[in-house]
Amino acid sequence: MILSANLSFMFTEAPLLERFALARAAGFDCVEIQFPYAFSPEALKAAAGDMPIDLINVPAGAPERGDLGLATDSAQKAASEAAVETALRYAGALGVRKLNVLCGAPPAGQGEAATRAHVAANLRFAAGRMADAGILCVAEMINPFDSPGFWLGSLAKALDALREVNHPNLKLQFDLYHMARTEPDLLAAIARAGPHIGHVQFADAPGRHEPGTGGIDFAATLRALGQAGYEGVIAAEYRPLGDTIAGLGWMQRWRAA
Repeated sequence: MILSANLSFMFTEAPLLERFALARAAGFDCVEIQFPYAFSPEALKAAAGDMPIDLINVPAGAPERGDLGLATDSAQKAASEAAVETALRYAGALGVRKLNVLCGAPPAGQGEAATRAHVAANLRFAAGRMADAGILCVAEMINPFDSPGFWLGSLAKALDALREVNHPNLKLQFDLYHMARTEPDLLAAIARAGPHIGHVQFADAPGRHEPGTGGIDFAATLRALGQAGYEGVIAAEYRPLGDTIAGLGWMQRWRAA
């Protein structure tokens, strides 16, 4: 089992550049960061040392405007493509293995057909550029309770988008928390997604805290991922209820299993 820590959620007791060492000391195999762009690639590389950075997100727009990604807005085509290039520059400097494209919410008045076509074009562009660099492109489904209006708001819609793009370098970022919030049967959702799963994240649901604080049966879920053929990284992207290290008791149980 390859376990990753999302440094945007975990070890927030310390500044970001200090979290790499904390994740390594806690026993994680690699890390991921949602948006590392406040720091230079050089600063991040120095802080990471020999800790691999598995995944980062493509820039998603302006958080102060509530942007959830650029790939749905037909007026943002140039910005969406520029964001991919920025992410590729960071990924190349840091040895990042995967880049996550957040589709975001379509602007008011943009029809469903236009949105669908625009998302497909943007994901096809991203998948192609990332393939050239040897980096996997993933797209994430996010539940509509946490992010109202997010276009990829269900597994069915995400799988439809992947089929429409039809690019071998595009996979699904499968977040167990978001899936548990939207899908009636998490184990069935894993089976449906199967070979389309390119990256897995987790938090318990509904609280988005560490395993054991909600209703997900993680033992059954991990078995289902194995049965679906997924053997990649499993990333902790949860909000610790208290101190991050104090809440890591689940790691020993998972490793033992």
